[in-house]
Amino acid sequence: MRLALVIAPALVIAPALVIAPALAIALAAGLLGPPSAAFAASGTDRPPFRFAQVAALEGPAAALGQGMRLGLLAAFEEANRAGGVHGRKVELDSVDDGYEPARSAAAVERIVSEDRHLALIGQVGTPTAKATQPLSARAGMPVIGPLTGADFLRTPWIDNVTNIRASYDAETEAWIAYLVDRLGMDRIAILYQDDGFGQAGLEGVRRAMQKRGLTLVAEGNYTRNTLAVKVALLNIREAHPDAVVMVAAYKPVAEFVRVGRRLDFTPTVVNISFVGSRALSEELGADGAGIIVSQVVPFPGDTALPVVAEYQAALKEVDAEARPDFVSLEGYLAGRVALRALQKAGPFANRGRMREALDQLGTFDLGGLNFSFGPGDNQGLDEVFLTRIGADGAFEPLPPAAVDPKL
Repeated sequence: MRLALVIAPALVIAPALVIAPALAIALAAGLLGPPSAAFAASGTDRPPFRFAQVAALEGPAAALGQGMRLGLLAAFEEANRAGGVHGRKVELDSVDDGYEPARSAAAVERIVSEDRHLALIGQVGTPTAKATQPLSARAGMPVIGPLTGADFLRTPWIDNVTNIRASYDAETEAWIAYLVDRLGMDRIAILYQDDGFGQAGLEGVRRAMQKRGLTLVAEGNYTRNTLAVKVALLNIREAHPDAVVMVAAYKPVAEFVRVGRRLDFTPTVVNISFVGSRALSEELGADGAGIIVSQVVPFPGDTALPVVAEYQAALKEVDAEARPDFVSLEGYLAGRVALRALQKAGPFANRGRMREALDQLGTFDLGGLNFSFGPGDNQGLDEVFLTRIGADGAFEPLPPAAVDPKL
């Protein structure tokens, strides 16, 4: 990888590494020197614009945080190669929260207390967002592109969050429209993570089923950051469902599928975008064939869409070995939206000016992809795409189901 992750002005580590807790504390506490130190050494006195990512960089959800980070870095370095924004470089500081709300809140609290970062960007998860959004809101800190479709981040009174992706309700409606309306299934069960993320998906599935006069035949859950899915699997198996929809991360999903196959339990399996598509496919190998995953960004290999071609080129510049995937594309899009707002915020952008610029984004075309923000609508993209893992581990599109995009 050609790009190093700057974690403090005078200290650089390889991007495959993450910030250790003690170092994260020092970073957030400003113990590693003033923001302009690195640029003074290179002969310029213009400090960079800095964004902070607090996300899972290690543990069962690490592929999501790392993927978002890679996409953000691709977008920011693309801008830097073109001279930056208003002549200033754009940099990203990433801190690992292990996908644990308490750790995430502590990291965000430290970051917002310092005047070093314009915004939080690329956070991962619903439970971590629930723990941190009140902190960022009180500090007037913009939050851009969190990897979650939770409804509470899309309510009109949340005025510091700019969402890129469609909601979980839109994804779960797409699942049930496909399984029930298109395939004629009526026996559907669910596996969900036992926290705010899982509950959001569970409620979305229940609403979609109720619209069709149906109820779930079984429900099973597991504890976040564990692989403890066997009890849920056995309970769900007893209900003989046609399909199991899953609101879960990729490692527990893979465990459920592998154990299920050993028990000759092979229903249709449908996953939410948060699962981490490529990570799931790689984790399962041949056992992943036929699994359906809903997506909230276009196919990362569809270079007919100019923004995807730009993403692929930018990705190669930061990591020649990286393969395009849905998560890093989502990170790249979040980065491009942040850069667009930063351009509007001006050469002396601060958190307040960034919030004003984000509020004024409106409707725009980003390389063939249409974003629309407006009063009471802080979500830029509305589409849901259903995909399926093929025998070779690659993803293929499924026919679209009729879905109300604003669900």
